[in-house]
Order: sequence, then structure tokens, then C-alpha cells
Amino acid sequence: MDHSRRGFLRVAGLGAAAGFGGCTGRPGDIAGRESGGDVGESPATTASTQFRGGLRRRGVYPQATVPASVTVDWTVPDVNTGEHTAAKASPVRAPGGDVVVPGDTGQVRRVTPDGEVRWVADTDHSTRGIHGTPAIANGAVYVGAYDGALYAFDIESGERRWRADLADAIGSSPAYHDGTVYIAVEYYDPSGAMYGVDAGTGEVVWDDQRPTDHPHSTCAVDRAAGRLVVGANDGTLYAWRYPDRSFAWTFDTGRAIKGPVATYDGSAFFGSWDGNVYRVALDDGSKEWAFETDGLVMSGPSVEPSTGRVYVGSHDSYLYALDAATGERQWSFDTGGTVLGCPTVTRDHVLVGSYDRHLYALDKETGAGVWNVSADGWVTSTPLVTDDAVYFTARASEAYLEDGDGPTGPLYRLVPDG
Repeated sequence: MDHSRRGFLRVAGLGAAAGFGGCTGRPGDIAGRESGGDVGESPATTASTQFRGGLRRRGVYPQATVPASVTVDWTVPDVNTGEHTAAKASPVRAPGGDVVVPGDTGQVRRVTPDGEVRWVADTDHSTRGIHGTPAIANGAVYVGAYDGALYAFDIESGERRWRADLADAIGSSPAYHDGTVYIAVEYYDPSGAMYGVDAGTGEVVWDDQRPTDHPHSTCAVDRAAGRLVVGANDGTLYAWRYPDRSFAWTFDTGRAIKGPVATYDGSAFFGSWDGNVYRVALDDGSKEWAFETDGLVMSGPSVEPSTGRVYVGSHDSYLYALDAATGERQWSFDTGGTVLGCPTVTRDHVLVGSYDRHLYALDKETGAGVWNVSADGWVTSTPLVTDDAVYFTARASEAYLEDGDGPTGPLYRLVPDG
């Protein structure tokens, strides 16, 4: 589809209801465009919260610690109720200690550490709601939804500041930098694009229509290397120069790149449905190494500079620890189920969820299991570790999805046991 055709779909909401690669069904119809609002002052250069800890998406929190054992403090129900098997949205910390959690119901909640829901914000309903994780900046929560729109909600009240109607669906997470929100979007055809949107008004300031076949991947921005990178279901990693956003190169894996991309030491790290984890040079897109697993790789790698280690999951049920320089395996842990979501790395542990309906904490040096917590459904969100708790969400239970008589996918808060 050419650029003009995509633009027409963006405005009119037309197009055949073709299935998404790796998905079934059809997202909600485009419902028009709202924009407006004002940051009120010069926009912040960086966000207070980004998915996976920052623009480079490394997923590492060196000062964070988790307890030796945990118990469930409380749950907030009905965060996830849909059957779509993609990784679910993840909770993030809001200024002041609350958490913000989106769900596949299409709602965003702000929840206190006591489990009180301070506000609930609605997107225009679609069949898959929200799967991306928000960025928080300028007193706003920025998040995309499967209705094809990027939203800004007020962090204090939950009121909608603006809605930018960009595409037919958004399954990725936004990146915020210097007043611009970057996000990958999907069209029905299948095809897609990368957008830059003004954080104050919701107006489009940049787009590139090169990515095709539903880019579900979450982009990374590496300012030191001068690159913005994102994957797509066409099996290609796309790179732009940053901050001028001119196109740089592509790297082809031959199978879908669905998970988030991380950057470190002048390289991009990501998984592909060809079963490999890749390290690719950011300057020219050349392959530096590939590590082969026994399954598809949709999990986003966590890259830890202090240890030079990469942690990443696979559909083969394993979480792997790899040497970042060589790609050699250092250890692996079998969770007993597909690992679809991203791991979170703390001072001493790696936390990761599994299709076996558990969240695991592992010793990051040895890969030995430390504790695990059972959930009602598959655990595919990225866990959040705060000073006093661990938060994660789960998919709705199989019983609920089959006949509506079972637990929905809640937000969990874990605290020290005893």
C-alpha cells in the first residue's frame, strides 16, 4: 500500500478486515480524531517512566531488590479479560508511588499501594484493548490502543487530554523524548508505520511508512549511537538516524520480529520468530551474533551493562542468560511454559513470567529458582519492582475465556512473606 492509501485509511477508517499476522479478529473501527491540549510549559526532555526503564529498553534496575520470599498482598480484578495471546500490558510506577496499569479491556487505571483505584480512563473500545505499556511525562500518561489511536491522559485525574488517530491498531509501547512520542502502528493490509507525535497536542510531526506487516515491536532510541530502531512482522529490523530521523538501514531475519528491541554498546538486541536472538550493529546493521533457541522468540531481551549479560525468553519455555559480547549461553532456566513477556533484572535477581501461570524470581548469577507465585492465567506482562512490592498482571483464566465462569486477569501486588 502506498503512502497516500495509508493516509486515506488513517482519516477515513476504511480497509478490508484482514487478519493480523499472528493474531485473529479485527480491531475496532477508526472513530475520528481528537487533539488539543497544552503541556503548559516547555515539555520535559525525558519521561519519568518508560517501558523497560528508558529509551534503550534494557529492563535493568540495579538498585532494586526483591524479597527472599513473597506473598500476594492484594489483586485488582478485570484488568485483562480478552483471549488475544500477545504479551499483556505491564504496570508502571507513577510519580508519588502509585502504579498505572492498562489492560486488554481498553481501560487504564491508577492504583495506590493500598489497592485503591484512584481513576479509570477509557479508550475507544476495541476487541483487544491495550497491550502496550505507557510512558509518563509532562503530567500525562501516553499509551496506544488496538483502536489505532495514541492517547494522552492526565496523570492526576485520568481525564483525556487528546486522542491521535494514527492507524487501524497499536500493539506497541510508546517512547518519549524531548516533547515527541514515538510509536509503531499497524494497518489492516497488512502494513504499518513509525510515527512521531507532539506530546502536547497529539499532532503528527514525523512518520515513515516503510515498516510492513503489522509492526507490533516496541522501538528503542539510542541517543549515544544516534539511532531509532524497531522490528516488524515482515522479519525486518528498521533503523533511522536520530535525532534527524533520516532512514539508515534494514536487517532481515526472514520471520516476524514482534518483541521490544533493546540497545547497548553500539548494538541492537532482539528476538525473531526464526528462533534466534540477535545482536546487530547500530551503525550499519551488520550481524554481530545470533543465538538459536528451540522456539520462537517474542520476549524482549534485558541487557545488563555491569555484567555484560543478556537475559531473554523463548517459546521453548526457557529463560536464557547470554554473554552480550559473544552470544554464548551462560545458563538457562526451564519455566515449564512459553516465555512471551520480558524479564526484569534487579540487583540480585531476574523476574519473568510464563505460560505455566507463574511469575518466577531467579538468581541472576546462577539461574537457580528463588521463588515463584501462581496466577489465574498466563503471565506475559513485564513485572514491576518498587521499593516495597512487586507488581504484575496475568491473562484471564482459561475457565473465564471458555465460558465466562472463572477469574479475570488481575493486577497482583506481592510483598515480603512474613
